[in-house]
Amino acid sequence: MQTQKAKRVEITIEAVMEDRLTAALIKAGVTGFTILPVLGGSGRSGQWSREGQVSRAGGMVSVVCIIRPERLETLLEAAFEVVERHIGVVSVTDCEVLRAERF
Repeated sequence: MQTQKAKRVEITIEAVMEDRLTAALIKAGVTGFTILPVLGGSGRSGQWSREGQVSRAGGMVSVVCIIRPERLETLLEAAFEVVERHIGVVSVTDCEVLRAERF
């Protein structure tokens, strides 16, 4: 089966910033993404968990996009505009997809 090269971008950001981030991605031409809740983790501020939180204010989400390599820079610029002033991590990995026309 033939695969095509793509980029997988994962952006972990405060849940309250989700709408701003997805709006920026859409404006940059990103046509698809998946949003996942982040249950907890550990970083430079120590461990944290969503357990016991009653609102989205303290939570995090992970927005995952798979795109064509030539669209990466535009996506990263849009994401950085949102992430640079807030808690967040952006990672980029190489991946391969079966139906490249969907990306």
